[in-house]
Amino acid sequence: MATHSYKIFSCFNRKFTVTEAGPPADVEKAFSEFAGGDPSMSADQLLRFLTEHQDEVDCTTSDCQQIVLESGEHDQESGFTLHQFFHFLLYHHFNTPLKSQVHHDMDAPLSHYFIYTGHNSYLTGNQLSSDCSDVPIIKALQRGVRVIELDLWPNSTKDDIDVVHGRTLTTPVSLIQCLKSIKENAFVKSHYPVIITLEDHLTPDLQAKVAEMATQIFGDLLYYPQTDTLTEFPTPVSLKGRILISTKPPKEFLESTQCDDKDNEKESAEEESSSPDLTDEPETDDDKSAPEYKSLITIHAGKPKGDVQDELKAVGQVRRLSLSEQKLEKASDSYGPDIVRFTQKNILRVYPKGTRLTSSNYKPHIGWTYGAQMVAFNMQGYGKSLWFMQGMFKANGGCGYVKKPEFLIHKGPNDEVFDPKITLPVKKTLRVKVYLGNGWSSDFSQTDFDTYSPPDFFTKVCIVGVPADIAKKKTSVVSNNWFPVWDEEFEFPLTVPELALLRIEVRDNDKHQKDDFGGQTCLPVSELKSGFRSVPLYDDKGDKLKSVRLLMRFQFL
Repeated sequence: MATHSYKIFSCFNRKFTVTEAGPPADVEKAFSEFAGGDPSMSADQLLRFLTEHQDEVDCTTSDCQQIVLESGEHDQESGFTLHQFFHFLLYHHFNTPLKSQVHHDMDAPLSHYFIYTGHNSYLTGNQLSSDCSDVPIIKALQRGVRVIELDLWPNSTKDDIDVVHGRTLTTPVSLIQCLKSIKENAFVKSHYPVIITLEDHLTPDLQAKVAEMATQIFGDLLYYPQTDTLTEFPTPVSLKGRILISTKPPKEFLESTQCDDKDNEKESAEEESSSPDLTDEPETDDDKSAPEYKSLITIHAGKPKGDVQDELKAVGQVRRLSLSEQKLEKASDSYGPDIVRFTQKNILRVYPKGTRLTSSNYKPHIGWTYGAQMVAFNMQGYGKSLWFMQGMFKANGGCGYVKKPEFLIHKGPNDEVFDPKITLPVKKTLRVKVYLGNGWSSDFSQTDFDTYSPPDFFTKVCIVGVPADIAKKKTSVVSNNWFPVWDEEFEFPLTVPELALLRIEVRDNDKHQKDDFGGQTCLPVSELKSGFRSVPLYDDKGDKLKSVRLLMRFQFL
C-alpha cells in the first residue's frame, strides 16, 4: 500500500447527493468494533481492521496514518468518522476484490499454466467479411492477451505475405505491420512471454521471408529454441520479455498442400474448413524447407492427422496439439484422462468451431477442466463466454498466465488424474453479500434505463465452473433508485473452487421487454479477498465503467 499516491483521497471531499445510501449495518458494526465504540477511528485502529478483517497483511502503520490524514476533515489525531470509513471502503484502489500483483509461481514449464489466448487475432469483426487489421492485435495485447494467432498467405503477387482469413471475403493486412504492432505492444500490460501461433500456407521462399522479417523486427526480443527436441517447455520467468513462435515444422510446400487438402476433406463442416490440418510428421532429408524459419519454432504444433487418442498418447518431444471445441468435447467423453495426462507436459489449444461466423465464443471451462492451456477466443466478440475468459485472466495480477491447479499438473499415487465428470465433496463454501451499488448516475444519462423514472436495479450472482458448482442467484429489485441498496446474502458450496468464477451482473428490471444491462464482472473465486470489497463493473465488451461499483463482502466457510 505504501507505493500508492495519496492524491487519490480527494474522493473523501466529494459532495454526495442526499439520495445516496449511508453505511450498511455490517459496516457500522465493524466500525464500532474496531474503533472501540468511539466516534472516530484512529490510524492504529484502521490498521487492525485492515489486517484482521480485510486480511491486508502488507498494510503498514504509515499507510494508515496517511489515509487518515488525507481523509480531509480531521487531523491525524482525531482519526476518521463512520462516514469517511464507509467511503474509504467504497474506494476500489484499497479494497479491490483481487490481488493486483503477480503472485503465482512463475518458474514452472509453460504447460503448467492457463495462457490468455486469442483466435484469428487480426479480425475486426465476423469470420467471413470483416477487415483484417493490426488494431485488434494491439487491443488484445493491451488487455493482457499472451497468444496472438496469425494466418499467413501469399499476397496477390506471390512475393510477400498477407495476414488474412483464407478463402473468405476478409480484406488482408500485411504481416510486417502486424509484427511491428506486436513488438510495440507486446509488453504494455504484462512482461511475460508473447506466443505467436502461425497458420502458414506459404512456399519455402516466403517462409524464409517470414523468418527474415521476424528476426529483423523483433531482434533480441525473439526467443530461439536451444534444441529441436524439447522434453520440457521453458518457464514464463525464463522467457520474460521474449516473443516465441509456435507453428508446424516446415516441409516441402507441394506435399504439404496435398496433405492438407486431403485432411480438410475429412474435417467436419462445423470445423475451420479454411485452416489446414497441421501435422507433426518428421521431415526427410529430401524435403525442401526453410531452415531459417524452422529454427524460430519453439513450440512445435499440429492437429491430429489420425486417431486423437493416439496423438494424446504419443511420446517424445513436447508439443502443441490443436482441437476444435467439438472435437475436444467428443474426446473428453471418450478418453478424458488421456487429455489430462497430455496437458501435464504438452500444450493443448482449443479453437472455436467454424460455424461461429459472427465471432461468437464457446464455454471455456470444458478446456480448462481438462488442463487445456490455450483456450483460443475471438477477442473482438462479446458476451458471457468472453466475460468468463476475461474473469479467469484477472487472476495473478492480470499477467496473462494463471498457474493451473495442482490436481491438473500432477498424477496421484496410483497414476490417476483429475476427472471432471466425477462429482467431488464440497471443499469450501463461498458466502457473498451484496450491499449496494452506485456510479450509474455518473456513467449513464438520466434516460438510459427508463425514460421517465430512475432505474429498477437487481443483481445476478452466479458461479461458473465444474457442473456440480454451477449456481444462479439474484437479489430483489430495488425500484426507482440510482443508488440501490439490496443488503442480501448468498452461499455457494464449491467442489472445485480452483476452477470457479463468480459472475456478477446488474440489470434494470423491465416488465415489457428485455432487462437493460447495467454492468458486469467475473472474478476468479480462488483469488477473492475476504472482507468488505469495492467491486468495479465493466461494460458488455469488458471495458471498465468509470464510476459504477458495488459494495460487497466475501467470506469462505
